[in-house]
Amino acid sequence: MDRRDFLKALALAGAALTIKQSGAMTMMSQNFSGVAPVENYDLVAVMGGDPVAMFRKGITEMGGMSKFVKKGFKVCVKPNIGWDKVPELAGNTNPDLIAEIVRQCIKAGAKEVVVFDHTCDDWRKCYANSGIEKAAKAAGAKIVPAHEESYYREVSLPRGKVLKSTKVHTAILDSDVWINVPVLKNHGGAKMSISMKNHMGIVWDRGFFHKNDLQQCIADVCTLKKAAVLNVVDSYRLMKDNGPRGKSEADVVLAKALFISQDIVAVDTAATNFFNQVREMPLPSVKHLSLGESLKIGTMNLDKLKIKRVKI
Repeated sequence: MDRRDFLKALALAGAALTIKQSGAMTMMSQNFSGVAPVENYDLVAVMGGDPVAMFRKGITEMGGMSKFVKKGFKVCVKPNIGWDKVPELAGNTNPDLIAEIVRQCIKAGAKEVVVFDHTCDDWRKCYANSGIEKAAKAAGAKIVPAHEESYYREVSLPRGKVLKSTKVHTAILDSDVWINVPVLKNHGGAKMSISMKNHMGIVWDRGFFHKNDLQQCIADVCTLKKAAVLNVVDSYRLMKDNGPRGKSEADVVLAKALFISQDIVAVDTAATNFFNQVREMPLPSVKHLSLGESLKIGTMNLDKLKIKRVKI
């Protein structure tokens, strides 16, 4: 995908984006021209700040957290905490971002905020070394484990093509709303691990996905009746190679970006297009995007959406 295609697909008209390699890390600078204000944005893209500043700006443009979290709500925040990795290696969602989301939920009146992930490495080490457990607790959240089958309940997925039912964590099922917060990274099997792929951390039997058409199962699980009220894609640091675990800082790009939308297909499409500025990743290769669109859980046609872009 060339520069022009990226800008058109992401609907960032007038944006000038430059990437300059510097050792193992990449710095990214953007400049955006002004556009007429639009209410009720479908997708917000924020560039150039730290995770907290970008989320504060992004959620404000989306209408504020109180638009999605009401007083007395029980909220579940679902990051990617799958790997025993420190934040600098981008294997997991940025802990500062999770802390800010928790604070915003509580400020909006949530009576409880629960954070969890069904990890791949030892859950205690993942929760601790990712920095998410400490940051989320300090912000006022409750951390719950997900390593035992008893934490899950069977749900039906009548719209699924391959995955017809699965066991979903009770933190999701018992919440009033949940917020999906993946980190942007490449993935050997799924090609990209973003909002849709992050659903594999809410189910018990992930092995079924890998044995029975991974891309279709990812799309199928996203037909869950209780969809995330927000999808927040952490692109402060993204993993360009050796995902989803990563090997070293050489796999990481300091991109300083954030994408927010209620449309899970749209936000993953935008994030994948953004990823293309670092490493080629054709949209057709990320098959769960088009499969999700065919299941009517979202759209890949970003030209149809009202998109707000912000430079900090």
